[in-house]
Amino acid sequence: MEIILKLTQNVWYTVIPFILLLGVLVFVHELGHFLVARLCGVKVEVFSLGFGKKLLQYKRGDTNYCLSLIPLGGYVKMFGEQPGDTTIPEELKAVSFTHKTVLQRIAIVLAGPLMNLFFAIFVFGFVAYMGEEKRPAAVGDLNHSSEAYQSGLRPGDRILKVSGQTVKTWDDVQSQLDKKIGQNAEMEILLPNGESKSITAPVTSMENPNPLANSKVAGTITGLDYLSKSSVVAVTEGSLFSSVGLKTGDQVKTINGKDIRFWRDLESAFTEIGPGEQASLDVERLSQESEKPEILSVNFIKPDKNQLSEVGIESPELYLAHVFPNSPAQQAGLQVGDRLLTLNGNTLKDWDQVLNLIKSYDDTTGAIKLTVSRLGEEKKFEILPKKTSHMTQTGKEEKRFTIGISPMLSLTTEKSVIVKADGISEALVKGSIKSYDFTVMTLLSFVRLIQGEISPKNVGGVISIGTAASESFKAGTNYFLQMMGIISISLFVLNLLPVPVLDGGHLVFYTVELIKGSPLSLKKMEMAQQVGIVLLMSLMLFALYNDFSRLLGFGTY
Repeated sequence: MEIILKLTQNVWYTVIPFILLLGVLVFVHELGHFLVARLCGVKVEVFSLGFGKKLLQYKRGDTNYCLSLIPLGGYVKMFGEQPGDTTIPEELKAVSFTHKTVLQRIAIVLAGPLMNLFFAIFVFGFVAYMGEEKRPAAVGDLNHSSEAYQSGLRPGDRILKVSGQTVKTWDDVQSQLDKKIGQNAEMEILLPNGESKSITAPVTSMENPNPLANSKVAGTITGLDYLSKSSVVAVTEGSLFSSVGLKTGDQVKTINGKDIRFWRDLESAFTEIGPGEQASLDVERLSQESEKPEILSVNFIKPDKNQLSEVGIESPELYLAHVFPNSPAQQAGLQVGDRLLTLNGNTLKDWDQVLNLIKSYDDTTGAIKLTVSRLGEEKKFEILPKKTSHMTQTGKEEKRFTIGISPMLSLTTEKSVIVKADGISEALVKGSIKSYDFTVMTLLSFVRLIQGEISPKNVGGVISIGTAASESFKAGTNYFLQMMGIISISLFVLNLLPVPVLDGGHLVFYTVELIKGSPLSLKKMEMAQQVGIVLLMSLMLFALYNDFSRLLGFGTY
């Protein structure tokens, strides 16, 4: 029974979202062709969702409406759509696609992609009207030596205004900082205790983390971030908290009923407990036996110590969460749960230090020397890193030395804020702006690929779409709808590419016909179609290869 339930759940979260997403987008696209064709008086013979064997069909008027076996597309078959067909009787030329005017044919072909655009505007507008979850304009962890901290910002501060402009989300903050590069930004800040203050901070430029943005630089106040360490803990063997049942990887949710979200909350809440006081904390523990986390309550008496490290709790970022199969780390004998102590004689303080030391490895110097703590015992290893390929945050492929480990580091943000459009008109404006932004980003993705600034390994196919559909479906309706809108924009742009077989290729043929006053020869069109098929099939195979590479590959450090 459990196997059947799991199988049903997998189908619900993988197959259904994929079919639903692709089915809706294909229906919208083909509906555009269908409606304008009918409007222009063209006889539509078949309207099919999917390809291959017809599973369901219904005939109404001249059109056979079908649901076909392979749900990876669809088509509208119009009477007389094959150019050069001389068998069409004179009395049927009035309903023949080929015998319509050039402008009518252009309108019919263009209608499919445009329906995807209009649908995206509607979807994004609907999400804006219902309310979107956004990252709040809240400051995350800060390094004390950073410009952001020196300017007066503190973790947990809420940014209310930047240069006089009200901001609600982190995107709003970023948008204002982008406008102030090279200048000072005045900020109005709401402190966690409810008080407010004003600060001024210099805005510098950084490489834009979004490779598809119009500008290659973005504004920043050095050190400013929205991410914070979560309250996931590491527990040393034989310590106070080890003796009361805490384990490395547990996430503290409350202390004495006070909500704990970040590592800094954990530190301050522990400090507030008096020596000798009895206290309780609730932790969330992920179990291999169950997909749902287990909630546990732990009681303890606080000793006369105020630092978490003194009672056996520390950040888990130097503890190993994964040791990847067949990696140098696994071959050397590293295990999940090992605590990194030193690397080539350098005492390790954080994960960034580990990354930088391994990245800077010189293969002429031999193996690196790593010391770890395992169940309270120190162990030494010699590991020979190997060079592997990785995707950076900006989509570039980077080759660097790795050993095949990843940390138990967990970052999080303040709780999301819900941002709603003020009425239907504003929702449609927001939907239009978002559709425009994603259209520009999709076009720029081709430019960045040609420029070599984005790796072609980022190109995804059917499996990538299926994964995106599944993950967004699990996340909730808003995320699924937004993913549908994004892919709808992709279909809008891709179908307008001047590639024969695609709508854009047909538009090129008809535009040439409009300019020269006569259609291209059938031979030239057939040659172009053959080239288009080869290009399209090559792209599909390449995207599929990338999909399988991502499924079988893994990232290491």
